[in-house]
Amino acid sequence: MIMHIDLDAFFVAVEQAQNPKLKGKPVVVGGRPDRRGVVASASYEARRFGLHAGMPLATAYRLCPQAIFIEGGFAKYRDASQKFMAILADFSPFLEPMGIDEAYLDVTGFESLHGTIARMAETIKQRIRDELGLCASVGIASSKVAAKIASELSKPDGLLEVAPGKEASFLAPLPIGRLPGIGKKSERIFKGLGVDTIGKLSVTPLSVLKSHFGASGELLHRFSTGVDDRKVAPPGAAKSISRETTFGQDTRERSLLQATLRYLSERVGSELRQQAKQARCITLKLRYADFTTITRRHTLTQPGDTDNAIFNTGLKLLNQALAQQKAPVRLVGIGVAGLAEAGQQADMLDSSLGRRENLNRAIDRIRRKYGFSAIQTGRTLRLKDIFPETGEGYTLHTPSLSR
Repeated sequence: MIMHIDLDAFFVAVEQAQNPKLKGKPVVVGGRPDRRGVVASASYEARRFGLHAGMPLATAYRLCPQAIFIEGGFAKYRDASQKFMAILADFSPFLEPMGIDEAYLDVTGFESLHGTIARMAETIKQRIRDELGLCASVGIASSKVAAKIASELSKPDGLLEVAPGKEASFLAPLPIGRLPGIGKKSERIFKGLGVDTIGKLSVTPLSVLKSHFGASGELLHRFSTGVDDRKVAPPGAAKSISRETTFGQDTRERSLLQATLRYLSERVGSELRQQAKQARCITLKLRYADFTTITRRHTLTQPGDTDNAIFNTGLKLLNQALAQQKAPVRLVGIGVAGLAEAGQQADMLDSSLGRRENLNRAIDRIRRKYGFSAIQTGRTLRLKDIFPETGEGYTLHTPSLSR
C-alpha cells in the first residue's frame, strides 16, 4: 500500500499560516503584478477566477484585481517542507520526496499500528494541520500512479483510498490528461486517435501506442490499468545544481548581467560546498527577449567548487554568447554538473587554489552565521539598488521564487 501526500496550495498556505488575515481571500504568491513573472501558487479562492500556477502575473491581475499578490520567500517554504518531510518520516522509513510539497510513503503492513491505512492517513493529516497549519490531500492505492491520481482528485484537504484490485475501474472514467506522463501535446495525439479517457487508453492496442509514443507507449498502457512497479525509494544524490533569474526588464547592460551571474555563481558555489561536492561541468543559460533560449557548457580540466571557478567559466561563456547575439536578455542562469565527492587531488601547479578554497570556506562560515548578504564581492554590490535584500540574500525577481 502506497500513500501520496500533497500539500494544498503550498506557498499560499504557508503565507496564510503565518498571517491568518490572508485566509479565505484570493492570494497569489509569485511577485508583484506590475513586474514580470508568473504565478507560483494561487489560493483556491483565487482559482475560482481562473488563476493557476504558471500564469503571467499581469494576466492574473487582470482576471482578479482584488487578489493579494505576495513575492514570497523560499527560505520559509524550505523550512516548512523540511518539517513536513520530518512528520512523514515518523510514520514510515520508506519515504520518497517528490519536490518541496509532496511525497510518497510505502505503508505496507502499517495498519497493525493504526487500525487501518486510512486511519493512519488521517493521523498524518492531523499532525500536518496541528504542527504546520497546513492542509494535505492524501491518495492511497497499491501503486504510485493510482495513489497520485487519488490525491489529486481528493483536493483540497481530502483523502481517497482505492481498494486493491479496483485500480483499473477507478482510473477508467477519468480524462486522459489525468494520467502522469501525458502532457498537452500527448493529449492532442490521443484525442486524434479517439482516446479521451484512461479506460479507452487501456484497451488501445500496444502496436498503436508504440507507433506514436515509442517505448513510453507501453509504460502509459500499464499506468492506465493501475499497474506501476516503481518502488518508493529515497532520493538519489543530486546530479546538478543551478540558479537562474528573470529580469524585470530585458537588458543588454553587461554590468548588470555580470553582477547577476556572479551572485548566482556564489549561490551555486555555496550549495555545492554544503553538499561536499565538486563540479566538472559549468553551464550557462540565457533566454533572450524573443524567448529564444540557449545553453553553453564548458568542462573543467579538474573538478572545482570555488565561486571563482564557476563564475569565471560562466563569464567567458556569457561574453561569447553576447558577442554572437545582440538581442536583450530576459533570463540568465548558471549551473554545475558532473558532481563528484570533494577532496580530490589538488593541482600542484596552481598554488592559489588552496587560498581560494580557504577563502570560500571562511565566507561560507560568515554567511551561515550572519546571512548571505553579510559579505559580498564588489561586483554583486551592483545589485543592491535593484533587488530587495534580506538575510537570505537578494530576492531576485524570478518567474516564480528566488532561491
